[in-house]
Amino acid sequence: MELTPTAEDAAFRIAARDWLLANRPSDPAPRDGQASRDYATRWLATCHAAGWSGLAWPTDYGGQGLSAARLMLWYEEYVRARAPSTLDCTFVALNHAGPTIIARGTEAQKAFHLPRILEGRSIWCQGFSEPGAGSDLAALRTTGRVEGDELVVNGQKIWSSYADIADYQELLIRTEPGASRHKGLSWVICDMTLPGITVRPIANMAGVTHFAEVFYDDVRIPLENVVGELHDGWSVAMTTLAFERRTAALALQLELSVKVEDLIAMADAAPGSATAERLADLRAEAAGLRAMTWRTALREPATPFDGSLMRLTFAELAQSIHRAAMDVLGPAGLVDSHWSYDYLESYSETIAGGAAEIQRNIIAERILGLPREPRP
Repeated sequence: MELTPTAEDAAFRIAARDWLLANRPSDPAPRDGQASRDYATRWLATCHAAGWSGLAWPTDYGGQGLSAARLMLWYEEYVRARAPSTLDCTFVALNHAGPTIIARGTEAQKAFHLPRILEGRSIWCQGFSEPGAGSDLAALRTTGRVEGDELVVNGQKIWSSYADIADYQELLIRTEPGASRHKGLSWVICDMTLPGITVRPIANMAGVTHFAEVFYDDVRIPLENVVGELHDGWSVAMTTLAFERRTAALALQLELSVKVEDLIAMADAAPGSATAERLADLRAEAAGLRAMTWRTALREPATPFDGSLMRLTFAELAQSIHRAAMDVLGPAGLVDSHWSYDYLESYSETIAGGAAEIQRNIIAERILGLPREPRP
């Protein structure tokens, strides 16, 4: 793996830095609702107009076709510029719905959806988890009955981020009667304006409504919206989860290095509020995560379970950094809108994208070759 930057890499980094510093929004992003959508899509449209969206997407589908190394350089400059968080309502579309359609969709699906995603004209949410089928995704029970050239969908999804402001949903449903577990599922593009869909926002403990429950009552979705083959949705979902766990969060992982430096600067201003050893450990762990992120992004061919290593490391480090920040701030942390908000949000990191326990099982069984956990 060659990590020595070329003169062209250095020029790319400088161009990215200069553009970001000149164009990043000066106002903070709203945290939920239509205002958050307007802000995120406006910023994405600005990036797209200047050639800074879809950097790693193939040029055939509107992207820039850049290498993983160039994408990493962009993200490093992105987080250093304190540009808007990539974990906004455009995240699902850009980082796993769009890539899944590129990898598994029809040409008609690509032609319609990919330009809208890149230009910030459509927002997506994910419809995978259900009550009783979150970490155990294969236990989902939402059904899609085939009637002519349509699927008639009934059931419920939960923890569907930004469903209240989304245009489309990557929806995983059971379409083959009598099939169980991983068989008989289908990955479907669901238009969120269809009759029979009810969205109920859920406020989290940080006070925002990123999450939502989604209910389906005889929702009719055209069969042409199936991505991949009918009843082969588990395979397509694994494609989606590979993007979600391996490459979707590159910027978020790199951002932790910036947050550690901000934390150290904050601790310098409040002597005695945190031990130097604790801060040094966090800086070292952030550097380790950065190295792991680079290795995973550049390694070809990709190994199937790198995403679990990164996801677990990121989630636990994010929580450690934000706990340390609240210790540094002390009682003032209760009224610090930035750090207190991020601290409360960090609790979800060991649940979202596959709980920490699930990631540990994957690492133990699939990477280390340890015996499988006993199943009930």
